[in-house]
Amino acid sequence: MSFAWLKRYMPRSLYGRAALILVLPVVTLQLVVSVVFIQRHFEGVTEQMSRSVALELRYLLNEMQGAPTQASALGDVRNLSRSLRFDVAFVSEAQVPEQNLRRWYDFSGIVVVRTLSENLREVQRVEMPDDHRITAYADTQLGILRIGFDRPRVSATNPHQLLVNMLFFGVLMTVIAYFYLRNQLRPITRLGRVAEAFGRGQTLPYSASGAVEVRAAGNAFLSMRARIERQIEQRTMMLSGVSHDLRTPLTRLKLGLSMLDDSDREPLERDVEDMRLLLDEFLSFASGNAEGEQALCDPLTIMRNVVQDAVRMGNDAKMLIEDEGPAVMLNPVSIRRALDNLVGNAVRYGNKTELSVLRTEKTVVFRAEDDGPGLEESQYGSAVKPFVRLDPARNQDKGTGVGLGLAITNDIARAHGGSLRFSKSEKLGGLCAEIVIGA
Repeated sequence: MSFAWLKRYMPRSLYGRAALILVLPVVTLQLVVSVVFIQRHFEGVTEQMSRSVALELRYLLNEMQGAPTQASALGDVRNLSRSLRFDVAFVSEAQVPEQNLRRWYDFSGIVVVRTLSENLREVQRVEMPDDHRITAYADTQLGILRIGFDRPRVSATNPHQLLVNMLFFGVLMTVIAYFYLRNQLRPITRLGRVAEAFGRGQTLPYSASGAVEVRAAGNAFLSMRARIERQIEQRTMMLSGVSHDLRTPLTRLKLGLSMLDDSDREPLERDVEDMRLLLDEFLSFASGNAEGEQALCDPLTIMRNVVQDAVRMGNDAKMLIEDEGPAVMLNPVSIRRALDNLVGNAVRYGNKTELSVLRTEKTVVFRAEDDGPGLEESQYGSAVKPFVRLDPARNQDKGTGVGLGLAITNDIARAHGGSLRFSKSEKLGGLCAEIVIGA
């Protein structure tokens, strides 16, 4: 049996689900106990007490039989009614109410009326306006007899005390259990927050706490984070060392090439410069998001600086949409590098580039569109893989590279908890690349 339809009504947070698991059994238990108490214990006690009063009323009516007048009948039962604590008097039929009277929430009154009517057929109407008095109207040979007596004689004095106590202590214990449960769930939420921050490139202080299972998960996370940090550091150090070692022979090559003729020197110098650019690109890919911590930044300011630099270099780039809004948490150096990569690809493979910053309630979108050949939809996944060059789709004669630009951009977007997305530019017809980051 599938309960998929029920999922949309369930709370999504861990606190909400834990509270539901805690409160639902308590409420169900209270409802079951209340129903059982009302239907069996309380209803049974009320029926037994009402039956006893009905027997006393029967005895009182039997003593009045044979009396010639109403006055003599009342005189015969004066002492008996006083001892039984009944107030009796004859009334006219006009004084008899048209129907039984009780408050709508007086459930015990239903049992009282039913029991008196079943055990004393002379009773025509019963009035229960409050919790203190009951008035019954009985049809006798001498006329309508009104009988008044105390309400506690037919029902429990304080029937609500059990329900009130059960509700009070149920709420009290639920509140205490909720605070205890919140303390138990706090280490889990803190672990999730630290793990999410580490995914964004931030290292927050954390120490394992809570239950044994939560501590085990926390220690496993700390060990994993330490291993990842060591691997990143080792990779960066290795490629930094390789880059440093190769720069020295490249410098010697430049010095040696400077002694050649111009016709022979210029192509070789271009090759050496290409090798230097490749080394820089390798190092950028290895360093990842290591340029600093995230801080509150204005996305528009970053994008405007990228556009200004592109225009200064003679490229046809302009801002298209500028959505104003509050600052967001970004690593400005990394975001600037990612946007430079997008703009570099756009001006390399197209003639015109349009940039925009779009905002929604939860995201900030950096968009770069060009009028180049674009990419096939089947190539979107391969475009962000390291060392992948999509030769058929892009013009490789307009620049050098080893296919790390979009891979670096994708890593930076993921380090900010976002993603790099591709689509076809509806306006320019080329590639539309978007960096989507949560605001």
